[in-house]
Amino acid sequence: MMLHAVRVAVIEKIRIMVLVMAIYHGICHTWGADGRCISLLKILFSNSCIYDCKYCINRATNSVPRATFTPREVADLTINFYKRNYIEGLFLSSAVVRSPDYTMELLINTVSILRNEYNFNGYIHCKTIPGCNQDLIDKLGCLVDRLSINIELPSNDSLKLLAPQKEKDGIIHPMKYISNNIKINHQDKSRFKKNFVPAGQTTQLIVGATPESDLKILKLSESMYKKLSLKRVYYSAYISVNNDRNLPTLEKPPLLRENRLYQADWLLRFYGFTADELLNKENPNFSTLLDPKCDWALRNLDKFPVEINTANYYTLLRVPGIGVISAKKIISARREFSLNFDSLKKLGVVLKRAQYFITCKGKYFEHVYKFNKNFIETNLLSSERKNLPSQKFEQLSIFDNLLPTKEDKIKCLTGSL
Repeated sequence: MMLHAVRVAVIEKIRIMVLVMAIYHGICHTWGADGRCISLLKILFSNSCIYDCKYCINRATNSVPRATFTPREVADLTINFYKRNYIEGLFLSSAVVRSPDYTMELLINTVSILRNEYNFNGYIHCKTIPGCNQDLIDKLGCLVDRLSINIELPSNDSLKLLAPQKEKDGIIHPMKYISNNIKINHQDKSRFKKNFVPAGQTTQLIVGATPESDLKILKLSESMYKKLSLKRVYYSAYISVNNDRNLPTLEKPPLLRENRLYQADWLLRFYGFTADELLNKENPNFSTLLDPKCDWALRNLDKFPVEINTANYYTLLRVPGIGVISAKKIISARREFSLNFDSLKKLGVVLKRAQYFITCKGKYFEHVYKFNKNFIETNLLSSERKNLPSQKFEQLSIFDNLLPTKEDKIKCLTGSL
């Protein structure tokens, strides 16, 4: 009898792990309000979707293996990983099973088991299903730390083309509802028994599946930051997994474009830039050769050079190579003494970019003997080429299909441009 019980337990564990492998598994990371990096178990509750989005591997008409957890299975998996110190929280998403309301009830039951039965106090980020009842959003919002609704495509026309069962208003409306509830909760906590989405809400955009320009995408992000108080917009390079006449044919995902949008996103949130400053109708897409801040600086050389010892904080932030932390260090250090280029190196300023746009005590960096666009651009491009990953030389296509460098990735994580 005991042997049979052991066998059943083992089979059950194997079944659960097969479900994990069949749907989605992994550990991702996020950052808490205190700056702490948090490891999250990332799970797709189900891949049995009723929608037929043309870009999605789990679209209803695709012939792929389908699997769905039960709320108890996800809760048990999470708490067991947590007890073993593998994770500090949960990132829970799902395809739309049966209906938006039914799917939301499954997610609520899962999180409720974790919070109320297992007393799990870890971080939980959960996806909200567009089209669900607002009462369900209220319930889930009081159980999790963060909610997100993926807008996915940058325009209503794109949604009609690739995701005809979804509408822009059906996504934006619940995002507004969550944003308003977060504000109300901050102003009057008595309305909610618990904090409502204390870590705010996020969204995600697919890049490259439709023809919208970087300017269109960035202006949409800027609008959502201002009107919906989003914590973060995530950009995901389109990966071709389905064949459809409405989908683009791409050899590789547009990773460099995704990287440029992340860099520009930092400039919007922390550096005081606007979308219309970084791009315009004449230049609707980011340069493949230079990061958005360097590209902007070259188009606005009349604003440079900047004198390090007198420029204000927001002017310093616009200098390529000077990030938020560096600018604050400069402001603090120059109260004690006048800064020179050696001082800037010690403060962490990236001089290989900043040297062309600054002066110290009225003098240029020793290697900068010209202040004109051609000289600066040539030297910046030369510096960027040294960071490129090794690749086979192909005539007339030296800069085709550039991938983000290690430095580019660090810029996206730290925001220092």
